[in-house]
Amino acid sequence: MNRLHVGVLGTGSALPERVLTNADLEKMVDTSDEWIVSRTGIRERRIADAQTASSDLSVEAARKAIIDAGISVEDIGLVICATVTPDYMFPATACLVQERLGIKKTGAFDLSAGCSGFLYGLACAVPMIQSGMAKYALVIGVDTLSKITDYTDRNTCVLFGDGAGAVVLGPVPEGRGFLGFDLGADGSGGEQLMMAAGGSRNPATQESVLNRQHTIAMNGKEVFKFAVRVMNTATEEVLRKVGLEKTDVDFLVPHQANIRIIDYARERLGLPEDKVVVNLDRYGNMSSASIPVALDEAHRMGKFKEGDLLLLVGFGAGLTWGAAALRW
Repeated sequence: MNRLHVGVLGTGSALPERVLTNADLEKMVDTSDEWIVSRTGIRERRIADAQTASSDLSVEAARKAIIDAGISVEDIGLVICATVTPDYMFPATACLVQERLGIKKTGAFDLSAGCSGFLYGLACAVPMIQSGMAKYALVIGVDTLSKITDYTDRNTCVLFGDGAGAVVLGPVPEGRGFLGFDLGADGSGGEQLMMAAGGSRNPATQESVLNRQHTIAMNGKEVFKFAVRVMNTATEEVLRKVGLEKTDVDFLVPHQANIRIIDYARERLGLPEDKVVVNLDRYGNMSSASIPVALDEAHRMGKFKEGDLLLLVGFGAGLTWGAAALRW
């Protein structure tokens, strides 16, 4: 029996209206536009208001992706939501999205792999479709990192923004779709990027709140070194797995964390700047939403043509990494 080929049928994204610029941050912490841009490439980011949760952005992005795919909501047989900022510890945000979209009796779950989460979600959904568990799957990457950002910490508050991206996956012609994945993790680096309190190890207390342990803590230098390394090794490994070369890559769609990291990966692949999808300057690091939002924007701008080889790659808390080779 020939293996079913699974690819992206539709994309969608959702971004909060509020824009937080570097000039705004200059009034909040000891930083400057020049410092932020030179070290990260970020100029502004989107921030969700107090009434907007991850599920709200997810539903908006999902509806756009379903319309773009040209299918009915009732056709969706699986919902996966990659996030580190769920509406609640439980129920899963994917279940909330499923209910609001009117999808009935399908599997729905969240997964947590930091900024690599969307790639992990894709790697879960593709074999589920191939096994016959669902014909179409909705995979969402969403994070409202502003909800867990310490805006007195100049090293982290300049980095993060909010957003959601979604894709509908389903059957595609032979030779198209996802060709392979490379996923990995190194738990020994877990403490380099984490939120220390709120789980079973350190349940919420008055002291944990006062000590700002419910916000993002990051060892920037160590995460940067890790990211540069795995962005390269993950791309090389996924190409090796599918029997392709760097010269076969048409577009790189990377996690949007730092322009220097993206440039290192681009140079390693030998790609010109116009073959790398970058929206970091406008949105900052949206964690698991960064790759699907970038994918959606590029798709709607008509950047990709049928048959293009896309390389999706990211890294995140865990520490985790992931890469996917996608024939558009």
